[in-house]
This record gives sequence, structure tokens and C-alpha cells, in this order.
Amino acid sequence: MNLVFLGPPGAGKGTQAKKLAQELGLVHISTGDLLRSAVKNQTPLGRKAKEYMDRGELVPDELIIALIEEVMPEGGGVIFDGFPRTIAQAEALERMLERKGLHLDMVIFFDVDDDVVVERLSGRRVCPNCGAVYHIKYNPPKEDEICDRCGTRLIQREDDREEVVRNRLAVYREQTAPLIEYYERKGILIKLDASKDIGEVYSELLRLVNEERN
Repeated sequence: MNLVFLGPPGAGKGTQAKKLAQELGLVHISTGDLLRSAVKNQTPLGRKAKEYMDRGELVPDELIIALIEEVMPEGGGVIFDGFPRTIAQAEALERMLERKGLHLDMVIFFDVDDDVVVERLSGRRVCPNCGAVYHIKYNPPKEDEICDRCGTRLIQREDDREEVVRNRLAVYREQTAPLIEYYERKGILIKLDASKDIGEVYSELLRLVNEERN
């Protein structure tokens, strides 16, 4: 199966993609992780991508698709997490899949209110030393703002601040919302209520995917 997970930042796409990929033996492709890895390992595509990133420009769609093609397994079996983000990227992805004799089976839209996303992301705290992640409401450290693992003071990442989160959501709505209609017209979009807790969302996700497989 080839799936796309679509939804705003903070909707839980990455968490659910990792769990589902592990359970069903699928490859989890997150373009953000791909880019960071290619840049870190200084691959030819990574060096090209870094030039755009250093200039503060968006990495072109062709480059992203080329990165995906490098890690795409021959017979498919992939979860695309947070990609495509635009209609142009969706069309480029379709062309790449067609070249490989593959197609998308389902696009799962993680539907969640902006206020829920803001609460989830703005409450996140990270340990700058060991990388442990906490949430002031859902997963607080034992001692206020101090990492359980290594005792370092926790920080709030710049892009988790409320005003930044709201701006990211506005950009998402503008860029990515048209994709919902695009995939609806193709008849492969399924909405998933992503405002529930992780376990409930995963159970519903698994049910939807298993229905499609059967």
C-alpha cells in the first residue's frame, strides 16, 4: 500500500506514521527527515538542497521528488508523511509513482482544530542536551522544566511558540488545504479525527487501513 498522511503541523502524522509503518512493514518517508539526512551526509542531492536552504529558499519540488525516488522501495509500500504539500507536488508524486508502475491507495487527512494544534505544540518542551521531549500538560517532567533523564533545563523551541505556530497554520491552510479537495475529487481521501488521544487515533487509523487492504 502507498499512503499519504495529510494534515497541519502538530496533527500527529509523524507519530502515527512511525507506528503504522512498523506494524505493517511499510517504509515511512518524511521529507523533512530525508532532507536533513541528505544534507548531513553531504550526498550530491543533499549538497544541492543545502544551497537553497542556506539562501532561505524552498527546496524545489524536483529535488524533493529525486530524494524520495532514491529511498522508494521498488514494489512500493510507503507512507508519505507531510508530503505532498501543494498541488504541484501531488502531480509530481503521481508522475514518479506512475514511472514505477505504482499508485496511491489512500490519502488520510488528519483533521484537527487550530486551537488543539496550538495547545499541543506550544506546550512542548525539549531537552537541549539529550533530546528528550515533554509536554507541560500531557507528559510533564517530574520536576518543573527540568529533564528527568539528565537534569538539564528544558527549552521551548522557537517554532513551538504560539505566534509562530499560528503563522505555520496559516501557511498550511493556504498551501495545503487545496490538496484536500484535489484528493477528494480523486475519491481516495479519508478524514480521520486527530483530536483524540494517540491510542484512539491509532486504532481508528488501523481500522481504516485494514478496511482498504481487505
